[in-house]
Amino acid sequence: MIAIIGHLFDPWTLAAMLGGIALVALFQNGGGEMARAVAALHPLMTADPARDRDAARAAMLKIDQVAQLRGLSCTDRVKTDNIFLTEAARKLANSERADMFELWVAQTLADRGQRHGAVHKAWLSIADAAPALGMAGTIIGLIGMFAAMDDPAALGPAMALALLTTFYGVVIANIIAAPIAARLSDLSERELAWQREVADRMLAIARRENAPLRRAAIREVA
Repeated sequence: MIAIIGHLFDPWTLAAMLGGIALVALFQNGGGEMARAVAALHPLMTADPARDRDAARAAMLKIDQVAQLRGLSCTDRVKTDNIFLTEAARKLANSERADMFELWVAQTLADRGQRHGAVHKAWLSIADAAPALGMAGTIIGLIGMFAAMDDPAALGPAMALALLTTFYGVVIANIIAAPIAARLSDLSERELAWQREVADRMLAIARRENAPLRRAAIREVA
């Protein structure tokens, strides 16, 4: 068994496959998107949308209380560890009208969704390129076999190339790239869901606090 596994690893063939896949993905997505796709491997392992959602809901209770007691201009005093929530609270405090905050939310979430989609597409392009390059390696190996039919000693390396490239393509596509793309897509949907929930709640607070009677009541308390 160990000997068989040893035969499955050919550093030169694997390096050629990885290099070809990287070039195809680079041509399809560009350097910036590929860099973001690699950087996404960190949140892939560490992100926890459920934890972030619960923390955001707890922070929203504080933001709502501050808005009721001291007005929207003080909502940025609520400190959180989440970058989006901190920025949203700052925008809420500095927006003179609810529609300005609503526009910022729409643009921010749309841009975030577009970035997530580009990273997801990059990993899908890797998953698509791997089997294709594996098949190309298989064809090259078969050509080598047919060209060396009169030399039995040369058949083995050519056949190994034909089979290994197919094997590497299947592994890279279905065990590495495709699962990563699916995981990133799931994390993106769950993250954007709680961020939309927070944004909708903040928008409701902004509309409530910007009502003329409400602003007058706050001035009287102040």
